[in-house]
Amino acid sequence: MRALGVFWALVTVLALAACGGGPGTVTAASTPHPTPTPQPTPAPAPSASPSPAPTHRTLPEPGNPAGTAAVPAAAQPVDTAHPTHVIGDGTPASCTSAAVVAAVAAGGIITFSCGPDPVTIVMQATAKVENTSAEVVLDGGGKVTLSGGGSRRILYLDTCDPAQHWTTSHCQDQAEPRLVVQNLAFTEGNSTGQTYEGGGGGAIFDRGGRLKVINSWFTSNRCDPTGPDLGGAAIRALSQFDNLPVYIVHSTFRGGVCSNGGALSSIGVSWTVLNSVIAANQAVGWGANPASSGTPGGGSGAAIYTDGDLYTLTVDGTVIKNNTAREGGGAIFFVSNDNTGTLRIDDSTLRDNPSQGFETAGYPGIFFHSTGHPAVAGSALS
Repeated sequence: MRALGVFWALVTVLALAACGGGPGTVTAASTPHPTPTPQPTPAPAPSASPSPAPTHRTLPEPGNPAGTAAVPAAAQPVDTAHPTHVIGDGTPASCTSAAVVAAVAAGGIITFSCGPDPVTIVMQATAKVENTSAEVVLDGGGKVTLSGGGSRRILYLDTCDPAQHWTTSHCQDQAEPRLVVQNLAFTEGNSTGQTYEGGGGGAIFDRGGRLKVINSWFTSNRCDPTGPDLGGAAIRALSQFDNLPVYIVHSTFRGGVCSNGGALSSIGVSWTVLNSVIAANQAVGWGANPASSGTPGGGSGAAIYTDGDLYTLTVDGTVIKNNTAREGGGAIFFVSNDNTGTLRIDDSTLRDNPSQGFETAGYPGIFFHSTGHPAVAGSALS
């Protein structure tokens, strides 16, 4: 086999009425002072009632709020206080697909100014990272959704794609570009028919460099419905630098459909999935891998599909539920061909992930092939 709201309050300063009566009367020195007529003390003016502070809606909070996995420094969000590029001028109409494509191609730290409320940008073309960029950071501020409109992949990086420029002689193992996605949503991405590099990655395809995803949402993404070793309706990852892991932190994956890997898929790539939720995804291919005679192959790893040799998969503080695989691994399909790979599940819940074809005895929802057994601690599998 080869194989989230954020609310801010506008502080209202109450204007206090100025104290004191009307202007005083100045009398000439030779004029006797009149006896003053007592004046009633004016009633104090009522204080103005504060106007309700406006609220600015955000997308729902992603990830598993009950997750307690420690997040290492390498998996923390990038500081985007001083962006290289800002998409939009404060109005929803200014946040366009073309602006996203241009900013991603230019690289650097990218933020959005699309107004106070959530906005969905329907992509008219896939945003592609140029391999001359050292870093591309997309931060949606919890208000931006990028949509593939059900017809295209949303975001693409491939260090071995000459159309995006070769920058090293070892494109399959280079440190840059580093692609970071945070506080952003992806929906209705679709890479069906994208066969270059084996396809997959309806929302994000990443080969080479480094990828991390933080505080983000993935919903209703798609890739090809059949095939023995393609996958990743949300994310497909290949050839990460120095086999360092793809970090998935405090993120949510729902409703993805692909031959394999209804959420995440890779070959030879390590993953660390922290405090996240992966739910209601499907692996719909059939015939497994290698494909059984007379079948197109696929159907495994409804939440996570991984294949390769020496790699690791760590799931910590994460909920994986209600995913369905037509073949093996309703939650996780993990195959290390040379038996050197390791699977670890800590403080997580895996439940109701049917494997309609096969799974490893004693590990509901998991198909595991490597030396020994998955390392499971503080977790519930059912």
